[in-house]
Amino acid sequence: MLTSVLSFTPEMAERVTEYCTNSSTDVSSNMNELWDWTVQEFEDADKMSSPLQGSTMKFLAGLLQPKRILEIGSYSGYSALAWHESTQQTGADIVTLELDKNMIAATRRTLEKYALSDRVALIEGDASESLTKLTGSFDLIFVDANKDGYEAYVKTILDRKLLSPRGLIMADNIFARGMTISTESNPGLPEKVRGYWTDNGKALRKFNTFCKNDGRIDTVLLPVYDGLTLIKWKTS
Repeated sequence: MLTSVLSFTPEMAERVTEYCTNSSTDVSSNMNELWDWTVQEFEDADKMSSPLQGSTMKFLAGLLQPKRILEIGSYSGYSALAWHESTQQTGADIVTLELDKNMIAATRRTLEKYALSDRVALIEGDASESLTKLTGSFDLIFVDANKDGYEAYVKTILDRKLLSPRGLIMADNIFARGMTISTESNPGLPEKVRGYWTDNGKALRKFNTFCKNDGRIDTVLLPVYDGLTLIKWKTS
């Protein structure tokens, strides 16, 4: 195999996603319940992590055993629930940042409904400002917010050493529905959101260049989901 990405039609990609999900460890009934509720409540629920991504989050958290987790972008609290469930042994403290008032309300509902407030702290407001007020370091950082902010967020994380020495940053939606690669790469993308994702693609191309050229870090962009970038401190 000379390339790292198989060519799938949208129909085949859906079948592959279903197959991978069914072949992976199931997420909890609470996560399934929250995912279904979010899909019913929000028109843009496609921005939420998929159940397969939820399984990935739990797998990685179980492997890394983080003691502190930071996520930039809460949406409805689905990822916070995944982190909480997968860090029972370490009792990890989880900090989630959110600006959108609707998502803040949805996340607060999740924290209350699934009793997550013992270890999950929701910080409201602009993430750029919130990051400057955080102290200590985090072993796992999940970036899944406004795409034009990724570069500034990660730069602040690195400059302030918010990432622990052996920590991992996960940045989601790096493909921007394909628009990061080419504006022609996703002809089926609805016109009503094409401009939005095209602008995101431009911002994320800059982010990718920043990650590639920053001498402090090692980075790999994986062709999974909507593009997932992993970042760690460079090994000396």
